[in-house]
Amino acid sequence: MQGTIDGFGYGAVTPVAAFLMACLGAALGLRCTTRSLRTERSFKAGWLALGATSIGSGIWTMHFIAMVGFTVDEVPIGYDKLITFASLGVAIVMVGIGIFLVGYRGATRMALVTGGTITGLGVASMHYLGMAGMRLDGQFEYDTITVSLSVVIAVVASTAALWAAVSIHGFLPSLGASVVMGVAVSGMHYTGMAALRVHLHPAALTGSSSGSGDSATALLVPMLIGPACFLLLAAVVVMFDPLVVMGTPDWNDPAAVRGDRMPGIPAQRQVPRFGTHADPASFHSQQRQDSTQPQDW
Repeated sequence: MQGTIDGFGYGAVTPVAAFLMACLGAALGLRCTTRSLRTERSFKAGWLALGATSIGSGIWTMHFIAMVGFTVDEVPIGYDKLITFASLGVAIVMVGIGIFLVGYRGATRMALVTGGTITGLGVASMHYLGMAGMRLDGQFEYDTITVSLSVVIAVVASTAALWAAVSIHGFLPSLGASVVMGVAVSGMHYTGMAALRVHLHPAALTGSSSGSGDSATALLVPMLIGPACFLLLAAVVVMFDPLVVMGTPDWNDPAAVRGDRMPGIPAQRQVPRFGTHADPASFHSQQRQDSTQPQDW
């Protein structure tokens, strides 16, 4: 017996809320990745880790907000907590690999292709691992072609997002890139859900659609609180750093001011332009005070 699937049990509320969370996670992740390119090397890993966790949490939260509206009319739905949180870990780790590749290698073709592929596979793995954590009296079946299409969408969207993170520095362009990524992630999710068929076991108990939705909501909502709070805290961190929000260049870096630096290439440490003994620990150029007298460095 095939179950009756409804992916929009609460109408447009869950798709819109899921889309907004995907956009928030993408926006935070992109800005943090951009910020990592303009910071000291000792802080680069921290910004990249924050960006990876933001994107991974945003994608995971988007998925399960959308799943709040998912019901199978004939049976109640439950979730395995261990598998569900494991899908969050997979998303963060694989997105992190892609972001760190681009963050340290720059916007090279190999880094973007490799990082985008790993990140996209991480997004798809999160989705289908999260689906594997569902518990109901039936069996899932997927259409292979539609599943493949969802994976392609995830890889293309991830590659484009990584490119945007290291190539687009203005606030409004980055905001537009995060919206595009939100659309792509949501599209990947609902494409994957369109591939799903549920075959109920013969002994499945008949239940109401509202009961199924209520039981899933009661379980998922508390699980979503943690990642959602993290995204809000990350947003606060971003708001207090003008370089993250506005993409303002380092005014002590003439190359950044002139726009000479290639997109995606981390800022290089500056050393004094005059004298013979440059200090490698110096991050700022020192100006000669008197062109006629030598300076002690």
